[in-house]
Amino acid sequence: MVGAEQKAAELGITFEAQQPGYLNLCIRSGNQLITSGHTSDLKGVLGKGLTVEQGYAAAKDCATKILRSVHNTHGTLDGLRVIKLLGCVYSAPDFTDQHLVINGASDLMHELFGKDGDGYHARSALGFAALPTGAAVEVEAIFEIKE
Repeated sequence: MVGAEQKAAELGITFEAQQPGYLNLCIRSGNQLITSGHTSDLKGVLGKGLTVEQGYAAAKDCATKILRSVHNTHGTLDGLRVIKLLGCVYSAPDFTDQHLVINGASDLMHELFGKDGDGYHARSALGFAALPTGAAVEVEAIFEIKE
């Protein structure tokens, strides 16, 4: 059986070492890995200049960054279960497709961990009037270490 680590490598996801910053990008507490919010490189407002498709790619970018932080903290993606994602979308007042945007993060987790298995997670997708640095999307996650 191919694990999440190998699937990530096949998708070209790399796990460069990260320098410690102002906040911890991923912290272990008991048998959980809890990440900080990871922002997309894409800037702008969904529903006002940015499309759902662009937002989807931005959410996937956030999820990729989360996986790097988890890998740097835990050493592998194997043996993990995705518990919860929180997706934040910089949204125009009348934009209501936050859930479709955050599918970019969820779909990557499903692809790596299995939609019917360890990747089947709880999720919230919320709209915000602004996000730090003008990022289009921010995502945070909780993983369970299955030991």
